[in-house]
Parts: sequence; C-alpha cells; structure tokens
Amino acid sequence: MDIKKLNLANLPTKIEKMPRTSARLGRCIYLKRDDQTGSELNGNKIRKLEYAIYQALEQGADTLITCGGVQSNHCRATVAAGVKLGLKTILYLRSAERQAVEGNYFLDEMLGAQVRFITPEDYAYHREEIMKAAAGKLEKEGRKAYLIPEGASNGIGTLGYYEAFQEILAQEKEMGLDFDTIVCAVGSAGTYGGLHFANVLGKHGKKVIGVPIAADSEHFAQRTLEIWEEFSKLIGSEEALKTEDMLLLDGYVGRGYALNTPEEMDFLLEISRSEGVIFDSVYTGKAFRGLVDAMENDHGFFKGSKNILFIHTGGLFGLFSKKFEFDFSK
Repeated sequence: MDIKKLNLANLPTKIEKMPRTSARLGRCIYLKRDDQTGSELNGNKIRKLEYAIYQALEQGADTLITCGGVQSNHCRATVAAGVKLGLKTILYLRSAERQAVEGNYFLDEMLGAQVRFITPEDYAYHREEIMKAAAGKLEKEGRKAYLIPEGASNGIGTLGYYEAFQEILAQEKEMGLDFDTIVCAVGSAGTYGGLHFANVLGKHGKKVIGVPIAADSEHFAQRTLEIWEEFSKLIGSEEALKTEDMLLLDGYVGRGYALNTPEEMDFLLEISRSEGVIFDSVYTGKAFRGLVDAMENDHGFFKGSKNILFIHTGGLFGLFSKKFEFDFSK
C-alpha cells in the first residue's frame, strides 16, 4: 500500500500508564496521548487529515469545505492545517443560532475560517448537498474545493488510524508490552474503523473496543461497514467484514452528542484530580467513563484483558465552553 500523506502531526505520540486508575481496576491501564499531536492541530483528527489534505493538494484544491458541531475538534484542526498549507477553509457548523466565540469556535475565527451556521435539521439531512453547492459556486468562480466529511471519517481519512495501529505495534516492542485491548470513543467511526481494520487484516487478535458517544452500536457498526467499502478499495482488499466481529460498548451516550449529565462532569473532575489528565466532555470523558464502569460492573467486554490502551483523542479546547457545568466545590 503506497498512499501518500502529509507530515503535520507530532508522531509517534507517547504512551503512559495511569497508575491510580490501574490500581482501582486491578488491570494495567495505559493512555496513548493523541491529544498531544500538536497545539492548534491537536487531537485524533490530524492523523486523518494528513491523508485527506494530501489528496486535496494533489487535486489542485485551494479551499477545504467541511462540517461539524460548534466545538468541533475536526473543524478546528482542518482550518489550522489549511492555513499552514495556504488553503482557505469553509466550515458548516451545526447550530440554530450564532454561538459565543469560545473554545474551538474561537480558534476557527482566529485562524480565519469562513464560518457558516446551519440548523440541526439541515445538518442532519442536507449537509452534503449544502457543501456540494458551495463547492459548485467556487468552481464557477474559477476555484477548486475539496470536501471533507464529518470527522474526516471516510476511506482516505481512516488510513490515519490504520497507520496509528502500526505505530502502536512498534511501541509495544519498544516497551516490552502487549496491549491485548485497545479502546476509543466512537463519534463518526473513522478512528474506530482504522484500528479495527488494522487488527482484522493483520490478524493481531486484539480486542478493539469502541464506545459510542452518539447514536448506538447498530448505527456505528453499519457506518464502519460503509467506511470499509471505501477503505478496502483503496488498499485493494477483498476481505469481508462482519458487524458481529465489532466490539461496540453501548450505554454511555447519556443525554446525547455534546450534552452531559452532572455525573459525567464529576467523573471528568475525578480523573483530572487523580491522574493529572484532562479528558473532554464530548468524546474521551464519556468513553473512558464507559471503560471504567464496564470493568467495575463486569459487563464482559474486558474479560481476560490485562493491558488496556485507551486512545486519548484530545478535545481540550472544546471543554472550555463547558466551564459552568462543573461543580468545583466537590
């Protein structure tokens, strides 16, 4: 497989142990610090964007068009990467009204993105046609746009976490460890898909567990298969993937995407104060809470797991918009 990419992220990201959580759960819990892939670029999305934006440049694009929530880490990383490469960026952010300029949205504006708000209904049902229409308008002006789907979770983007799996294998050798279980949040299925595909195709026999933070396992199993259809064509594989082979841990969506309960926010505080690690409230906080809860309540997903690697996918900037939801008196 010879698919080229950019080199924008700080890689490889380090792996570190969580001593107090390990003691609490009676297993060895490790973090892969993909929250440290950069500053403006930080988080998991830049791994995907290195492939997607390389393709955009190859196609002669001068503008990137993508979408996400108001506090989208993906959108912020796309804008930052675009600026570095001399590309304009148009963002379609899901909101019925203009939001306070803070967190990732603040950085979008700082970096010069052209931000356009669309209603939740339009986002859910019409975002692709809206983005295509914007690309068509640019084409009439003699410009060329490259469309990146939500989370850069498509065939080309998923190569980012296929490659990350190879990075983990190399780090296992360096550390003298075998991570029998890898866990990540699932929000658009690209990160989970890349890890799962690499595990299956390489016959590594690890458990790759995804924790949905929006929708349910049935939705994301189907979405992962859709990504596989694109991905398999890129790498020339005829492997048949089955949804029953996917490990997706339901029950931790809570109030919905980017919405939180007081218990979830208390959990973030607890981890911050015990491990010195800050998870975000949209992705990693929910997913790591799912990991801890499932292990403490014997859901069966982690039976036989000894060395567990959790992918910290970032999200720090978006957490700032949640500051009033924390009870710091506890």
